[in-house]
Amino acid sequence: MFPRPKLVHVTPQLATQLLERNSSNRPVDKSLVSLISNEIGNGNWQVTHQGIALDGPLDSGRVIDGQHRLHAIAKSSSPVPVLIFENVPSETFSVLDQGKRRSGGDVLALSGEKDTTLLAATVRHVHLFRISPSGSWVGSSSRLSNAKILEIFSSQRERFTAAVSMGRTLGKEIGMIPTAASTAYFLTTEAAPAARTEEWVEGLSTGANLGSDDPRLVLIRTIRSLRGGSTARRRTDTKGQVGLYIKAWNAWVAGRSVKVLRLQKGEKMPKPIQMLLGD
Repeated sequence: MFPRPKLVHVTPQLATQLLERNSSNRPVDKSLVSLISNEIGNGNWQVTHQGIALDGPLDSGRVIDGQHRLHAIAKSSSPVPVLIFENVPSETFSVLDQGKRRSGGDVLALSGEKDTTLLAATVRHVHLFRISPSGSWVGSSSRLSNAKILEIFSSQRERFTAAVSMGRTLGKEIGMIPTAASTAYFLTTEAAPAARTEEWVEGLSTGANLGSDDPRLVLIRTIRSLRGGSTARRRTDTKGQVGLYIKAWNAWVAGRSVKVLRLQKGEKMPKPIQMLLGD
């Protein structure tokens, strides 16, 4: 019979003590530790079935599962309630964590949303633009917890769902990466709610009756060129396409013509022009 867990308030001191007995776990993912520690600090910790497993009693057993949670608790300054499983057979370590980790898209789907993989990616990229527009948008430092994704989405639900719909449309019609299109649409319409967004979208979607130096037509041509692989920048550069979209949008809102759209290596990410209602 599998051991029954008990609820223990694990302090940073206890977490450190348990980790001292941790001799055979997988390498520590520091970014995951920081992510969990931040959730603890923000008051988002919740008791779940994912607790701590020991191969003996609490006072002497070695950790066989839960080391990242323990490292996060040790890093924080707050004790948190955790389910601890004692006397778990050590041979179970080989089959731990084989299930699929719940993603941000999964959490949004459970909330009843649609197209949730793109929706979660859009939320994440909008957040990255806000906190680090010219920093890295890939790798472990760009992770967001599921709780944070849900929090950000819930604060502007209608705007995010509209952006995802537009991202799908522009992905099909001009070949933009859907995440880039939805992120850029969100950011530009948020900054300039008084702009003629419908006119922008119509010209961008069809390309009809646009002058050769119309920013919308130049953006269409640039994206298609990227898609065809005729330039050095790869089509998979989501951040780069967000920057190109914002540059074209800014020029169009300001009434400027353009001949070429580029985002040079090392160039700072452009910020969308603001055009507020009543200005």
